[in-house]
Amino acid sequence: MNIIFQGGSVASEDGAPVKADVWVEDGVVKGVATNLPVPDGARVVDASGKIVAPAMFDAHVHFREPGQEHKEEIATGTEAAINGGVTGVVMMPNTTPAIDTAAVVKMVLEKAAAVSRIPVYTSGCITKDRAGKELAGIDGMRDLGVVMLTDDGDPVADPAVLKRAMEYATEFGMFFASHCEVEELSGPRALNEGKKSYQLGIQGSPACSEEICMDRDIRLAHATGAHVHIQHVSSAIGMETIRWWKSMGARVTAEVAPHHLLYNEEDIGDYNTHYKMNPPLRTAADNAALMQGLKDGVFDLIATDHAPHTEFEKAQDFVTAPNGITGLDMALVVLFHNCIAKGEFGWDLLVKRYSAEPRRFMGLEPVPVEEGKRSELILFDPNGETTFTREFMQSKSSNTPVLDQTLKGRVEMVVMGDEILLER
Repeated sequence: MNIIFQGGSVASEDGAPVKADVWVEDGVVKGVATNLPVPDGARVVDASGKIVAPAMFDAHVHFREPGQEHKEEIATGTEAAINGGVTGVVMMPNTTPAIDTAAVVKMVLEKAAAVSRIPVYTSGCITKDRAGKELAGIDGMRDLGVVMLTDDGDPVADPAVLKRAMEYATEFGMFFASHCEVEELSGPRALNEGKKSYQLGIQGSPACSEEICMDRDIRLAHATGAHVHIQHVSSAIGMETIRWWKSMGARVTAEVAPHHLLYNEEDIGDYNTHYKMNPPLRTAADNAALMQGLKDGVFDLIATDHAPHTEFEKAQDFVTAPNGITGLDMALVVLFHNCIAKGEFGWDLLVKRYSAEPRRFMGLEPVPVEEGKRSELILFDPNGETTFTREFMQSKSSNTPVLDQTLKGRVEMVVMGDEILLER
């Protein structure tokens, strides 16, 4: 491949996009400068008014394989990622069977190598079958490259079990990702406890359920010297808890999902299950606080928590319908439309939190668009539009609030190494 992007602007984590041409040959960025001469034999792509940016990386996805392939498979999940400008993902282990032994890790990674066009990493369970009782097969999973341990979908309810896991696995350089809730407080996990839950007549999950467990898990990590990562933070107090613990020197990182930044309990309307997730959408005040926390650096990563479910499942009543929404096909455009295009934050924050830091989080090198670096980039048209029809999305499932909506922004091309993975 020999290609030059002419007339665009290059986005990075270090500042506003800078006008420059980008030349890519044989999987390497050979030049980034204004008015680059066209190399012999190079294909010229007109990037005028467009953004050339590092490809994104999503550190929290559910691909449902093995066990629930009717919702998603590794093959379809990774194609959804490419569709959204994402070239690396970390799978969560709440599959059937759970990813809790070396044998299951090996099966998942071999399948990914066979069907995926992008790198797939997986986390492993903290406890056997995510049951919270006995430690999972941590040694065997570590030998196969697993670095993140989590029982995501549920907390480790017994703090003694979590403490023991932290004392054991931290020695090997592994870290822990926590789904935080006190299950006795959470109720049916349907929606936030507050005005909307009372209006709809459904028992809500209070934010303190999440916040109490979050504080507990960070305290355990601080006591054992472990690194703990707090997943899908949804409340202002939870975010401030993380900020405080960071100031105290705890080894804690945290992620925020686009849906917790942008949507709240009022969006549920008349029992719309496309807004049902766990932790639930909270209030507009929480949205504003989380957005500020992202800008302040309290949140290290943006991650989608891509959670596919079938149309039949989401068509059930609000309490019965499963939690979660898809995110990979649309997160980049959703964030551009709602945040960058409206001046909420810039490309530098998006690249830092949804590309560079997630890779560093997993011990990988970022993929800046710089001379001499391996090419792993996207071409994004800020003046284009994307309509999220069922046909457009590559995920098997379409449980998303933006179904059939048209948003500003369009991923036009995805390049990884010497291959064009997507070109519209």
